[in-house]
Amino acid sequence: MKLKKILGIDIGGSGVKGAIVHTKKGKLKTKRYRIPTPQPATPEAVAEVIKKIVDHFDWKGPVGVGFPGVIQQGFARTAANLDDSWIDVNLNKLFSKKTGCKVHVVNDADAAGMGEMKFGSGKKFKGVALLVTVGTGLGTVVFTNGKLMPNMEMGHIMLHGDDAEKYASDAARKADDLSWEDWALRFNEYLKRMEDLLWPDLIIIGGGASKKDDKFVKHLDTRAKVVPATLLNEAGIIGAALTSRYYNKMES
Repeated sequence: MKLKKILGIDIGGSGVKGAIVHTKKGKLKTKRYRIPTPQPATPEAVAEVIKKIVDHFDWKGPVGVGFPGVIQQGFARTAANLDDSWIDVNLNKLFSKKTGCKVHVVNDADAAGMGEMKFGSGKKFKGVALLVTVGTGLGTVVFTNGKLMPNMEMGHIMLHGDDAEKYASDAARKADDLSWEDWALRFNEYLKRMEDLLWPDLIIIGGGASKKDDKFVKHLDTRAKVVPATLLNEAGIIGAALTSRYYNKMES
């Protein structure tokens, strides 16, 4: 099974985005198609959006989906920034039935990390790499010599008595009307906590905020080198497609 082209979809708190990916080159073969995340973001409502994206591309092949929560064997165990009705739902089964395609679901930050380590800033990197996706929340991924530790979800550690992403995410920056420099001080606190726990050799900043790296990276003070993700917010789509390719090859 060659699986050169796979539809990748990234579920976010504000939008669901998809594109056909060339999995050998790590590039989008089509423009991204985005639909706002439905409110409330229930499994059935989001499944309908995924079907619309599949139909938009007239897609009949395998699909990879990045989901903002812990995924175990296709089941959602958490659902950050969505709806509690996701918990313990078999997303592989739900999305496959809804679309008529073979769907594999993975944690969204893990997907972004796989894309970035295969084709982006982490390509061929040896050592411990931490990728933090900064957007509605904080997604975290850890790789050791290119090997993934799945479902880290360390955007939810306690910081100043509350969930860290409520203090240091891009959504927090906007909600508190912070300048990039003031927000960088908060984000730096979070990165220092990650360094004390994980001791990464490299920190990669992904998600929507990575497009503005020139505004805040210069204000960070970390032991590890900090670099922006080169795939930007395409990483989740590319990584979701890579995940689907991996599982389809395993199952063939």
